[in-house]
Amino acid sequence: MAVSRTVKFVVTTFVVAGAAAAAWFAWQDYTRNPWTRDGRVHADIIEIAPDVSGAVAQVRVKDNQAVKKGDVLFTIDPERYRFALSQAEANVQGREQELEQRRRELERRTRLSTAAITVEAREQAETAVATAAAEYDQALAALNTARLNLDRTELRSPVNGFVTNLQVNAGDYATAGRALLAIVNSDSFHVAGYFEETKIRNIREGDRATVRLMGFPDEIPGHVESIARAIADRETAQTSDGLIANVNPTFSWVRLAQRVPVRIALDRVPDDIRLSAGMTATVIVTPNGGGQNRP
Repeated sequence: MAVSRTVKFVVTTFVVAGAAAAAWFAWQDYTRNPWTRDGRVHADIIEIAPDVSGAVAQVRVKDNQAVKKGDVLFTIDPERYRFALSQAEANVQGREQELEQRRRELERRTRLSTAAITVEAREQAETAVATAAAEYDQALAALNTARLNLDRTELRSPVNGFVTNLQVNAGDYATAGRALLAIVNSDSFHVAGYFEETKIRNIREGDRATVRLMGFPDEIPGHVESIARAIADRETAQTSDGLIANVNPTFSWVRLAQRVPVRIALDRVPDDIRLSAGMTATVIVTPNGGGQNRP
């Protein structure tokens, strides 16, 4: 019986010690290797708004289609802008002829002596040339604007990416400055990991990071690109005059650590992973993982 009790005591002691050691190592891993399940895939969303107004003549893309920089997305009816360009070209020709005429008049009057022409008449001829030159330059500017407006009737993708939530159709009226289409910049995908403020001290720019998406088994290698320097303070509000902070005098007795966004750059995305902005991710940062900015 004594031996049996001793054995039980020893086994219990080893089990408790093993559990304590496992808990200690787990805690060290949790604190030294910061990680969070609160991660999101982000990407830049480019809102495409026309620079000129008019009816949409043709839509060249489909929803979720991949596009390259410079691809035509949709076109606006160009007829009125072609007419405006023709009018501007005709105006330039007229102003050019008028300028040449004024220059010839000035040249003839310059050759005349002061006995045949007054100083005032010569000055008036010089003023007429300057005025005609200014009107010609103005007509050239209007011509360039007309050409630009005609060119802007074709809406092109400014980045490589994907069309998302396409809702524009041929026949819709496009208003200048009003966004009609969105492009997800495929070169801007990154992950924002929201880490507790107690873990930020162990994170530095350049640290290695591992991203695990909820829907894919493969891991995505990356590195810490930057750490946010500000988050919203929900306990304060501005007064009516906006000059004095209005601080909430009460708070819960349990104070939760705030979450600070950490931007994770993706070094290499496996071919079988299709990223979509808004996906949920787990982010694990390895301190001293070859961070290039560490001292």
